[in-house]
Amino acid sequence: MQHQNINHIRSYVRRQGRITDAQQRYLTKMWPQIGLEYQQQMIEPSAIYGRQAPVILEIGCGMGNSTADTAIAKPENNYLCVEVYKPGLGNLCKLIAEWEIGNIRLIEYDAVEVVRHMLPAASLAGVHIFFPDPWPKKRHHKRRLIQPPFVSLLASRLQVGGYMHLTTDWQDYAEQMLAVLSAEPQLSNCFGDFAPHSLGRPSTRFEERGRRLGHVSRDIYFRCQRQGNTAWSAALTHSSQH
Repeated sequence: MQHQNINHIRSYVRRQGRITDAQQRYLTKMWPQIGLEYQQQMIEPSAIYGRQAPVILEIGCGMGNSTADTAIAKPENNYLCVEVYKPGLGNLCKLIAEWEIGNIRLIEYDAVEVVRHMLPAASLAGVHIFFPDPWPKKRHHKRRLIQPPFVSLLASRLQVGGYMHLTTDWQDYAEQMLAVLSAEPQLSNCFGDFAPHSLGRPSTRFEERGRRLGHVSRDIYFRCQRQGNTAWSAALTHSSQH
């Protein structure tokens, strides 16, 4: 697992949570099988999973419980999880080993760099970003993950018809997410506004804790619709050359 050297504003801080002996043991045991090292080279998803199947990118899987539940419920998909919280990675490795989950792969690195350098154009069937750090203070809003350049980059990695599903329980961040995705020409809002809560997304421990504090989760669900978009094609060609 490599250290990072990136030149954009990070949307996260590395939390120094204590990793348990079991989490470290499973992380060490499972990483050679399911962990991917960051590289500035595009990957071939079918080679990573050993099969052809839709790939869903999850940015920030937390402790991994809902990720594991989703992967078990939808074995027809492959899941690529990008996370920097080592106890969470260790816990997800434990779940993968105990439940014999075969359709999850992990990367411990900055998600922006992973998407930019490792994921080919139109390689994703979906993107999950559930409860990213809200950076609630106004002076820190520039550190929020959901910004126009990154959303445009993510959309370029979606297949036509692929989806982007975001969730937050901070109202002003939800409104920002909705505005940013609505302004992206490659995407189309499937519901016209916020999406209903009945999209099959499993509840997370973070979400349950927020509910006890009176927080209301907002879901945002868009699909990729760039057919015939010559401006997008030109932008993607330019991006691929850098």
